[in-house]
Amino acid sequence: MTTGPSVSSYVPIEAVPAERLAVSARLADYMELVKPRIAAMVLLTVTVGFTLGSVGAWHMAELVSALVGVALVAAAGGAFNQLIERRTDALMARTANRPLPAGRLTPWEVAGFGCVCALAGLCVLFVEVNATTALLSLVTLALYVLAYTPLKRHSALSTAVGAIPGALPPVLGWTAAGGTLGWEAFSLFAILFLWQFPHFLAIAWLYRQDYAAAGLRMLPGTLPRKGLTGIAASVYAAVLIPVSVMPGQVALAGGSYRVAAVLLGLGYLAAALRFFVSESRETARGLLYVSLVYLPVLLSVLTWDHIRLLS
Repeated sequence: MTTGPSVSSYVPIEAVPAERLAVSARLADYMELVKPRIAAMVLLTVTVGFTLGSVGAWHMAELVSALVGVALVAAAGGAFNQLIERRTDALMARTANRPLPAGRLTPWEVAGFGCVCALAGLCVLFVEVNATTALLSLVTLALYVLAYTPLKRHSALSTAVGAIPGALPPVLGWTAAGGTLGWEAFSLFAILFLWQFPHFLAIAWLYRQDYAAAGLRMLPGTLPRKGLTGIAASVYAAVLIPVSVMPGQVALAGGSYRVAAVLLGLGYLAAALRFFVSESRETARGLLYVSLVYLPVLLSVLTWDHIRLLS
């Protein structure tokens, strides 16, 4: 008579790792829908907006609620974007292995994920934060999914349209903290709005052949001659310099921030001019790198100087 477990109760050693790998791979696919690098930048700007918009005590619970709600809405935006673009993604080398074009997730799964995230995020914002932030988040989601995403196939104006939802996250943080919509919130929006153009133009130039193959009408592919992408990037970088000083003019920061904003802006402009003088993969990647350094450093200095003035 045997006292140990029966033969049928044994689980093959190989089965457990395989199942875990399958679950991990599926979670990784859903994480890819969220576009984590973009989501991280969104949450950073929400935090900055919340800090600047806080009057008096700074409440961690309110910030966490805002971050959770906005993160869920951002996840929904990423999912719906990839759902709509699944056919064009399949035509581009850099996106062909995304979960939908690669067949690892079905359209219904992605649509369901997006709907659940959107509904949950908007409910969190409405109940735990405030109606203004929930409404602005809904507007952000609608512009990104219903305007920017489909417009990419028809007009280069999609870049300007997409820059609007891209610039709203710090405003969401501002209103989540109880700040009213005024020049302060507009100054944060304007910085993010203009910053995106050199940043995106560098990306679009690097992948212009991919975009053209997929039939997406992005700026570098629609401009009539070489050099105009660099000119456009340089113009936006130049305009960003005086705009970036606006928070200092509306009492969000002081002289230290204004000096830093000008210096950082000149560095961003120099990278854009270098790209204009010699459009190449090296100068485009240089502009992209500078854009990724510029924004977090600028926002960090803005937040530090704001807190310093209040203390």
